[in-house]
Amino acid sequence: MSEKPKLHYFNGRGKMESIRWLLAAAGVEFEEEMIETREQFEALFQDGNLPFKQVPVVEMDGMKLVQTKAILQYIAAKYNLYGKDIVERVLIDMYVEGTTEFMEVIMSQPFLQNVEPGMQIDVLVQKAKMCYLPVYEKDFKERISEIPTIKAFLLPGSKRKPQPDEKYVQTVNAVLQMYYKVAFNFRIN
Repeated sequence: MSEKPKLHYFNGRGKMESIRWLLAAAGVEFEEEMIETREQFEALFQDGNLPFKQVPVVEMDGMKLVQTKAILQYIAAKYNLYGKDIVERVLIDMYVEGTTEFMEVIMSQPFLQNVEPGMQIDVLVQKAKMCYLPVYEKDFKERISEIPTIKAFLLPGSKRKPQPDEKYVQTVNAVLQMYYKVAFNFRIN
């Protein structure tokens, strides 16, 4: 039996959450090493584990995987969750790309500093209603939520992370020390 995958990320959802969801869908247990200090982040970088100077990192099958999309594709292929043919794979890729774009909008919200607070939510809601939410109809959410491994992941006490709070934002900012300040200091179009 192979070792459990080990996830390196902050103690929050962010870019690791879709990876957690996919592992849960595959019924794969995993371990997590939370990055809470700049020193931990620097150690990953110094060890050559962050070729793009960013997390998440997933240790799996003797590899240290980076880049969220590549990690997701690897896990999906490994556990036969990446469609039975090219048509199913392209449909999966379309939903993954749409979800990724939507999540980037949501993930940036706690870090936006130069936008009026009311406007942040208004812009997010407007963009969600226009672009993303129509794709995920109620029947889709209910169907996915009934998959036993996903249902277990959604229960209290699972490895699912809570919504980002001030502590999470402070930790990420302290660890990254402005690496991404420019990336999060923008207005959403």
